[in-house]
Amino acid sequence: MRRLITLFFLIFVLSGVVMAQQMSDDQVIQYVKEANKSGKSQKQITTELLRRGVTKEQVSRIQQKYSESNTVSNKSNEMPSQLRQRTLVDDGGGQRRTTDYSEVGMLDETVGGRVDNRADNTATTDNASQIFGHDVFTNRNLTFEPSINLATPVDYRLGPGDEVIIDVWGASENTIRQSISPEGTIQVSGLGPVQLSGMTVKDANAYLQREFSKIYSGISGSEPTSQIKLTLGDIRTIQINIMGEVAVPGTYTLSSFSSVFHALYRAGGVNKIGSLRSIKVVRNGKTIADLDVYDYLMKGKMKDDIRLQEGDVIIVNPYESLVRIAGKVKRPMFYEMKPTETVATILNYAGGFTGDAYKKAVRIIRKSGREHQVYNVDEMDYSVFRLDDGDSISVDAVLKRFENRVEIRGAVYRSGLYELSGTVNTVKQLIKKAEGLRGDAFLNRALLDRENEDLSHEVIAVDLGGLLKGTVADIPLQKNDILYIPSIHDLKEEETISIHGEVASPGTFLFSKNMTIEDLLVQSGGLLEAAATTKVDITRRIKDPKSTSFSSVLGKTYSFDIKDGLVVGGEGDFHLEPFDEVYVRKSPAYRKQQNVVVAGEVLFGGNYALVKKNERLSDLISKAGGITPDAYVKGARLIRKMTEEEQRRQADAVRMARMGEGKDSISVEKLNISDTYTVGINLEKAISNPGSDFDLVLREGDVLFIPEYINTVKISGAVMYPNTVLYKRGESLRYYINQAGGYGNLAKKKKAYVVYMNGTVSRLKSRDKKAIEPGCEIIVPSKEEKKRMSTAEILGMGSTTASIAAMIATMVNLFK
Repeated sequence: MRRLITLFFLIFVLSGVVMAQQMSDDQVIQYVKEANKSGKSQKQITTELLRRGVTKEQVSRIQQKYSESNTVSNKSNEMPSQLRQRTLVDDGGGQRRTTDYSEVGMLDETVGGRVDNRADNTATTDNASQIFGHDVFTNRNLTFEPSINLATPVDYRLGPGDEVIIDVWGASENTIRQSISPEGTIQVSGLGPVQLSGMTVKDANAYLQREFSKIYSGISGSEPTSQIKLTLGDIRTIQINIMGEVAVPGTYTLSSFSSVFHALYRAGGVNKIGSLRSIKVVRNGKTIADLDVYDYLMKGKMKDDIRLQEGDVIIVNPYESLVRIAGKVKRPMFYEMKPTETVATILNYAGGFTGDAYKKAVRIIRKSGREHQVYNVDEMDYSVFRLDDGDSISVDAVLKRFENRVEIRGAVYRSGLYELSGTVNTVKQLIKKAEGLRGDAFLNRALLDRENEDLSHEVIAVDLGGLLKGTVADIPLQKNDILYIPSIHDLKEEETISIHGEVASPGTFLFSKNMTIEDLLVQSGGLLEAAATTKVDITRRIKDPKSTSFSSVLGKTYSFDIKDGLVVGGEGDFHLEPFDEVYVRKSPAYRKQQNVVVAGEVLFGGNYALVKKNERLSDLISKAGGITPDAYVKGARLIRKMTEEEQRRQADAVRMARMGEGKDSISVEKLNISDTYTVGINLEKAISNPGSDFDLVLREGDVLFIPEYINTVKISGAVMYPNTVLYKRGESLRYYINQAGGYGNLAKKKKAYVVYMNGTVSRLKSRDKKAIEPGCEIIVPSKEEKKRMSTAEILGMGSTTASIAAMIATMVNLFK
């Protein structure tokens, strides 16, 4: 019994869900709030929402949306004002603390959204590419790797592991190829150990020449007969140490040709706080080089990129000063600055100003000291104002206004913007600069729009006629003045003239003085073949601007005949006036050919022209030579093209069907939307009774088709097996339904109808024997199938109801 009650409750709820109108999200939220305030239980709220059509998906979506908005609102409530921001900052000890910063100009604008804490001596960005130069040693295409195919450098210093090749040629010839031993020597036959370690290639060649002269004659002297030269074979490797602020500090084994830049590349470049301006190379406890990478990046200088030796130490210190420049410069980013460098230096590093930059001053936000400071540095101080660590430089854009502009518009030859200068500072000079007035300029009144100091505007009337004659004083110009000189055509309505009817290009044309009907006909492309030349009408407006009384006259009409392109009759020397409208009528005796088609079982099928009005079906059959013996005249059908009026009515019917709502509305799918339709005819009676009502009057585009005899009947629709069977005279509807297996389960038995070959339709009765004819189609319509809910669907809706109830409970807690 309890299960039965539960099932009934679910069915009741489901019917409510189906029938209820869907509530919007806002309506659901408002309902839950009000129901919670009124003390309704969660079960009551769930039941009511289900009855109102609320689904599980909608409740889930509302819950998620409200939770997200609640989280955002909680975060926004933590902010004291729109001019404050709370940011997590690393305090250096791994702890995170919350810090408030006031927004002052460019205050705390950092790359990547991280706020810089200078007490930690950390960079203002986690992305090293935002600090100029930090990506030079991480670029895969720029490794600074030494080439091993170079000629032996004369300043290369030999050491243990280097392979030397000593060639002797001339009177004496020999080649010695040995590697320098760890003791720094090579073994030469006749000389014993020869010390080469520590020598440059140049010094080693001079030394060997002296030593080899002891065992080879002709090497020394004023005219030597033998030559000796030392070159390098395989070069040794060296170990160097890279310390400090690099990505991967440590000991590296490199080629003895390697330079400082290649070593830094191998170490992954400098880290986020590493300096590019002072990279030291220490050899034997002494600093032998102090590299500034910016010299290479800006000027291409590599004089300090020295060749490394065994045991060298590269030290990369933290940067001293990191400054950001933003705004209207060509390369806005962070730059590492030396203590002596100024604003002019960083502007040079940033590539200079962009074209739209305000160059006379920059703004600097400084974070050192107790509070933030702002400085406005003028152009003359760029080279002397030194920068501190953490400075932020802002370069503004120029103002969107002109300091020396005047403008002229209207009836001049060169309208546009002009420079307010010594040669153009009055109205007369501005007109002369614009190459003078056009012939259509209105001289009685021009307008000068002037901008005052408080940015308000005033209009000054200018008498151009008097100004040009010298009877009126010239008016001095001010910056941003706009002089407008109207045309006489701008001050009146544009004058047009129209032509309608049987011309090649009917339409509206510009009016010209002394314009005639012949002129307008030429402009419109001339008369068409259908034009009537005996009645051309012109209608004219009634114009009396000084009238003070009402008139019932709407217009005036003139009529003319046209012969050989000239107007005959009417008033002599007739000229058109502005806004006249000309009408060229169609000749009442003009007729185009109108064709109809006859096909099928006639002697001469094809196209036939209608030669008179009210031609009928019997006339067309006579033209076609009559019907053939095989023709099935009762099955003849006529297909007719829609006229414009019929197409308009069809469009109205479709529009009304789409707008209709309710049981009495028409389904759009059931409307026959086409530009042709079938006309039901009885050709047999039309031929036997010419001129009668059965003998249909033809019109252009009609197609008459006379089929052969067809002795089958088609049964379709709501039957068990739609079929086509032989026609059997005298059999009723029941016989043919049985031939299709009988009625279907959803058949509307009393609504069956038949469609005949000639396009006519008739209702059928079960015992009607005369209604079935050869070639017809019997159609049985079907009822709409009612959808029933299965037990599985009912149980599934029960689990869905439980899920919705759980989410409603969560929503109630959210809205408390």
